[in-house]
Amino acid sequence: MRVPRLGVLWCPHWPVVVAGAGAHEPVVVVHANRVIAHSSAAVADGITVGQRRRDAQARCPAVRVEHHDPARDARVFEQVVRAVGAQVPRLEVTEPGTLTFAARGPARYFGGEAAMAAMVTDLAATGLADTHDLGGVGSWGMGIADGRFAATVASRRSARAGVPHVVPAGPQATAQFLAGLSVRSLATVAGVPDDLVHLLQRLGMHHLGELAALPEADVLARFGPIGVFAHRLAGGGDDRLPGTVDPPAGMQVQQVFEQPVHHSDALVFVGRQLAEQLVATLAADGRVCTRLLVTAETDHGEHSERLWYRSSGLSAAAMVERVRWQLDAWAQHEELTAGVTMLRFDPVEVCGDDGVQLGLWGGRTQADEWAVRAVARLVALAGEQQVLVPAARGGRQPHDAYTWVPAVTADLLEPAERLTMPTGPWPGRLPSPSPALVHDPPLPMVVLDAAGQVVRVTARGGVSAAPAAVTLGGASDRVRSWAGPWPVEERWWDPARARRMARFQLLTQSGRLLLAVVERGAWALAAEYA
Repeated sequence: MRVPRLGVLWCPHWPVVVAGAGAHEPVVVVHANRVIAHSSAAVADGITVGQRRRDAQARCPAVRVEHHDPARDARVFEQVVRAVGAQVPRLEVTEPGTLTFAARGPARYFGGEAAMAAMVTDLAATGLADTHDLGGVGSWGMGIADGRFAATVASRRSARAGVPHVVPAGPQATAQFLAGLSVRSLATVAGVPDDLVHLLQRLGMHHLGELAALPEADVLARFGPIGVFAHRLAGGGDDRLPGTVDPPAGMQVQQVFEQPVHHSDALVFVGRQLAEQLVATLAADGRVCTRLLVTAETDHGEHSERLWYRSSGLSAAAMVERVRWQLDAWAQHEELTAGVTMLRFDPVEVCGDDGVQLGLWGGRTQADEWAVRAVARLVALAGEQQVLVPAARGGRQPHDAYTWVPAVTADLLEPAERLTMPTGPWPGRLPSPSPALVHDPPLPMVVLDAAGQVVRVTARGGVSAAPAAVTLGGASDRVRSWAGPWPVEERWWDPARARRMARFQLLTQSGRLLLAVVERGAWALAAEYA
């Protein structure tokens, strides 16, 4: 199969650009208390992607911390999409900060690939000139090569060099360009599982050229289909996932409105119905959509068209999220003169769905499918912001460990990923088991000693006297046994948010096991154990 000639425009650490990082300002963007993007000034202080927020602030106390907001990133990136889209047709938004497009047609029109690459870079810079500056992260990366993988690698090399990078056409030139790269790029760029990359490194294959030199039959026998996919990438071959094909005709779904719709919430609600219908149709054929064309038109002929890509396949929730990004950006950057009369989803590329093997004990069951449908119905009746599900975010206190997120933004069929605590030691966090009932905010209480005096904790963690009784909600109860104190000091570097407290576990005469917290001399009930 012929490998398409593609161009990739990439901005390193796009969330930092959206946060408005200055040329010499240390800025990080965090998600689940982990750094996912950083400015160049933050790198100079030793901050890296994947670092815990606390470690980043310890390395650079002056760093500005911003929380990840994908919707905001997408809205700002629309400025770049519109600027480039005015000259280059059929742009594919891989994610906010990354654009992909077919290079052959525009290159012929603009006088060659080098000229086209320079023009696209200038257009992207112009699109952001009035609102944002790339000085905090470097420069745009513009790469052109055979296939998505090679073009993405070229764009990252371009961002480091500051000039567009064009890889000569042809399989030999592409293979030569990739040969010296580390096999780690398979995971960071193409999404190959880390386990396979680690195995290749343990077997002595540290560069893509070493992997490409192996016979394909031997790679298939040892590593299976995903190994053949990695082998094909390393050799500069077709980088579409196994089983990826063009969808059959007539797979598109659309909704034509008799009365123009002016509210984005109503359009997103219809978009969810279309997404579920499309996903169900593809699932009946054992497929998922990897490239989706979303089109919206108004009563006056105003038009919005975006091509979205996700290598692992777009779920219904992912489609709805991208529709929301597209509609919000469209309304923000263009003064619409009429309501929307048509919304269409057109799958451009689909691939085989590997599916999920249901276990005999535990794991995903049919009851999970029923629960997801029930949640979807609740969202339709009550609204997106009224139906929430828990998601782990990590923390030292019981009420910090989890947060509530809208159900439409979470993959409800993957609870393990959503509820798995982010990795990290969280110094000062209480050991398992966790409390079954968390009071947020904590309930006021009083802990007394045998003499009827309030128990105090000294600056060195000493206890004025053993707890003998607790008063909670006007009722008193004797303390049978207790443990503690476990002191913790949070955000000592920030006087406005610094906290210093001590925690106790108290077993009362009535059988309640309480997690009590004393802070600045005041006691509170933070949680209760089952």
